[in-house]
Amino acid sequence: MSQTVDRALSILPLLAQGPADLGQVAERLGVHKSTALRLLRTLHEHGLVYRQQDQRYRLGARLFALAQEAVENLDVREIAHPHLVALNEQIGHTVHLAVYEESEVLYIDKVESRYPVRMYSRIGKPVAITVAAVAKLLLADLPEPERRALAEKLDYPMYTSRSIPDSAAFLKELAGVRDQGWATDLGGHEESINCIAAAVRGADGRVVAAMSVSAPNVVVTAEELLTLLPLVRRTADAISREYSGSNGNLPAKEAP
Repeated sequence: MSQTVDRALSILPLLAQGPADLGQVAERLGVHKSTALRLLRTLHEHGLVYRQQDQRYRLGARLFALAQEAVENLDVREIAHPHLVALNEQIGHTVHLAVYEESEVLYIDKVESRYPVRMYSRIGKPVAITVAAVAKLLLADLPEPERRALAEKLDYPMYTSRSIPDSAAFLKELAGVRDQGWATDLGGHEESINCIAAAVRGADGRVVAAMSVSAPNVVVTAEELLTLLPLVRRTADAISREYSGSNGNLPAKEAP
């Protein structure tokens, strides 16, 4: 039975490459045509494959509907939270998770620092979009026309001397973030607060959320915080793998 299931499931990635006829499926599976036909008929009955008029088979609409339903029911916060807690327990600093919604970047989860000095941030509150590390990651993944249009309509308040001053500087920063896959806010919003962030990606490689670690200078210097970047990125990768159902690394997807 397990071999039958394995063979049936092996048909799906084959058809994902394009329609195939019975002979091609049988050859790829290394089975007789009668066996391949039986497997294809079963998958067809469940809507997972479809037989075209030219007698070739392709992936069925039911498979796409199931995939879409699964994506819509994924809760990135629920998946990420145990990872955020584990990271917080290991390093002690404040950990955030943020998403991009309707031209705003919002915190959707937060695990408080164990140190007496706490950050003022709330779940559901928009971040300072032109300086926050999580915002840079989320906006850097937008398609170039959308990214440029957004950058040009934003205001650029100078929270500190390190704040990003204008759209040209912001777009340059986003380009660097897009290339490297991580971001920082080293005193750009508050002089005394530093932050490092990494991207959480979906199965298509696009950024679905961003997680960050923040700490005040009195607890840890910017240089010391940056040494935690590999750990932060590994945590984001672990969340990405669980969210996407992938066992391997997810490559960044180039936006059009």
